[in-house]
Amino acid sequence: MDNSTATLASAAHALGNEERLLPPDDAQRVLLHNEVHARPPARIRLPALVLLLAVSNEGVSRQQEWEHLRRLPGQEGLTLEQLQGNFLRLRLPGYTLKWERHTEFTRYSLVQPLPAHAVLGGRDPELLSHLVLPQQWLAGVPGRTFCAIKLAMVHGDLSDPSARLAEALEWFGDQPVAASIMGNNGHSMVVTDFRLRDNGFERMLVIAPPETSETRAGRVSQRVLELETYRIMALRGLPVAKDLGPELAEIERQLADITADLEHKSSTDQVLLDTLVALAARVEKAMARHVYRFSATRAYDTLVGQRISELREQPIPGTQTIGEFMRRRLSPAMATVAATERRLSSLSERVARASALLRTRVDIAAEGQNQQLLEKLTRGQELQLRLQSTVEGLSIAAISYYVISLLLYGAKALKSVGVPIHPELAAGALIPVVLWGVWRTTRRIHEKLHADH
Repeated sequence: MDNSTATLASAAHALGNEERLLPPDDAQRVLLHNEVHARPPARIRLPALVLLLAVSNEGVSRQQEWEHLRRLPGQEGLTLEQLQGNFLRLRLPGYTLKWERHTEFTRYSLVQPLPAHAVLGGRDPELLSHLVLPQQWLAGVPGRTFCAIKLAMVHGDLSDPSARLAEALEWFGDQPVAASIMGNNGHSMVVTDFRLRDNGFERMLVIAPPETSETRAGRVSQRVLELETYRIMALRGLPVAKDLGPELAEIERQLADITADLEHKSSTDQVLLDTLVALAARVEKAMARHVYRFSATRAYDTLVGQRISELREQPIPGTQTIGEFMRRRLSPAMATVAATERRLSSLSERVARASALLRTRVDIAAEGQNQQLLEKLTRGQELQLRLQSTVEGLSIAAISYYVISLLLYGAKALKSVGVPIHPELAAGALIPVVLWGVWRTTRRIHEKLHADH
């Protein structure tokens, strides 16, 4: 247990003796409250060597990392439960090792004494052979390396920054460097050449006055190491953006062809629909695969900007500051990623608009077909009505004929019993009355049917 953890435990124990006057805690209260203490900076006594290794933890379980940490001397009793908080500091003989698990990567930080030959005055000192870690332990860390830094922290008088910078240049083997004074009161100087050496490590150098406290040294190391870690993580979106460029150009070309076909009606709706569906599927697939990477790039770029502002750099004449170097090299890459993300989002919107245009054209064509169908139905109904009227007229004539025939037979029957009547004359005289009566009855039936509807 380190000092900060012991202090928190003592405070919690002291508070635990007081009477509790509060309602029950929310299930996440303690977790959220202690998040501010999740990754406290180390206390570093100068001169010191800080080695950072950050590996991608995709496909790497906590158990694998736990098993690897247990290979350190004296850590056989380390439990998996101790790795559940995403942060663990191990104090071993002569050095300290910090384990941190993040969403996409795991970071291992080693703090040990700096070899005597690596202080200011040395020239391109060799450091890896002086690591106190067991041989091959670093090589066996589960995951894929994406950031590895050797940070040397030494004492030096900063009253003459140019003299210290000259010594730092010799320490880096006269390689071009970026350097700046950190803090409003100039509490330290940070120097780096941002070069990846054959052994896979970058180098950084921090020069601080002898009166620098261990806690300040820990904060300085944390800031500069996080700055480089987040820079690399932000850049992970750049290869994705470059690889996506040709595919987006092809989709844009096909979309332009579809728009031209919509304008000139040179292809059938079915062909255009099939092409649009295929393009929409490609765009949505690309968004699903890469939207997280682009969002993460924005987040990491924001963190880089925050860490640069926290350095509160003061320039050294004749040398680029760390922040200036970062902005000049990182900004174009971030602009490329942002432009690709906007381009992908714009393509999705353009495909949606083209689909809407095609849908409008299909709807208009369907409305035209429906209109023609309605006209045909109307004409059919008119013909049916005419036919119905014709049949109805014939029906009136037929019914009247049968009624008159019955009346004729009745008149003949009356004549047979002695009634003085002329049957044919009587039937002829009743024809208009019968016709009107049948017509009137038919009209009343029509009126009743219309009234019911």
